[in-house]
Amino acid sequence: MKVSVIVPTYNERDNLEELFERISVSLADYDYEIIVVDDDSPDKTWEFARQLSERYPVRVIRRTDEKGLSSAVIRGFKEASGDVFVVMDADLQHPPEVIPELIRAIERGADVAIASRYVPGGGVKDWYWYRKLISKGAIMVGRLALPKIRDIKDPVSGFFALRREVVEGAELNPVGFKILMEILVKGNYNKAVEVPFTFGLRRAGESKLGGKTILNYLKHIYRLMCWEGEIDRLIKFTLVGLSGVFVNQGFLWAFVSKLGWDKILANIPATELAILNNFLWNDIWTFRDLKRKPLWRRLINFHVAALTGAVVQWIIYAALVLLGVHYLLANMFGILASFIVRFLVNRHVTWG
Repeated sequence: MKVSVIVPTYNERDNLEELFERISVSLADYDYEIIVVDDDSPDKTWEFARQLSERYPVRVIRRTDEKGLSSAVIRGFKEASGDVFVVMDADLQHPPEVIPELIRAIERGADVAIASRYVPGGGVKDWYWYRKLISKGAIMVGRLALPKIRDIKDPVSGFFALRREVVEGAELNPVGFKILMEILVKGNYNKAVEVPFTFGLRRAGESKLGGKTILNYLKHIYRLMCWEGEIDRLIKFTLVGLSGVFVNQGFLWAFVSKLGWDKILANIPATELAILNNFLWNDIWTFRDLKRKPLWRRLINFHVAALTGAVVQWIIYAALVLLGVHYLLANMFGILASFIVRFLVNRHVTWG
């Protein structure tokens, strides 16, 4: 088994010698190559990497017309000759000593092995609270928006290994820095496992986290949602919800105006009929490809989602009113939150 270690770089010259030496020691029992894909670093990382190729099995690709970490990784995939690809950063926050553990996971039958900060035994060193919040928030957003990765604890890790076949023929076209998430959604694999590791301290260079990175991450999630059909599903769920409003209002009017029922009590069957209407259309249209649970369980879960959404709507409405927000505006925020909660519960539980 030949291993190709793909290292995208930009201004990482000061880290290269130690990185290559530690990779060399870690992979002493393997046939391996190191592929450096450099975005024409001002500190001439690419030049120093070529000098080090006299001592280590390094191939250097200097890109002058293209930028971006994820596209650099994809270029590395195309250039690699190994059976297993390992992707890692050059800043020594990804300890090379973990590479053999990732490879052993592949040898035991995994298609993708992820070095994870968020499984037992994993962690991060000396992060400020806001950095932890950004990381965990990004992961939560990704796992909620993309059901295919919901069981992965660290889908934004930049340190992972995979079989060549996982990315062969895959339409990889990411925006931003999270190539693993793209692979987990679009790749050809059956089994992904996570291997704990501790995300270390940067030795040299500067962190590339910033507002642009966060914006690119959100764009990336949106594109993957479109690719997976989740945006279409969200639109369908919205249209079904609107139909439920007409059903609720229509039956309420009929019960009160035509049958003479009490205005308060009449709202109960009208609401239930709207819920049944929404369930029916979501079952045969919005989520028709996801009927994994029995009908009775889907129906019960849908009612639970509706109740949960109602509770969330009321809590947000009451809280905003108490904070002095106009009651109509507060109600709109409550409705929006309720909609998001109901969609997520139904996507991940009722038809998950």
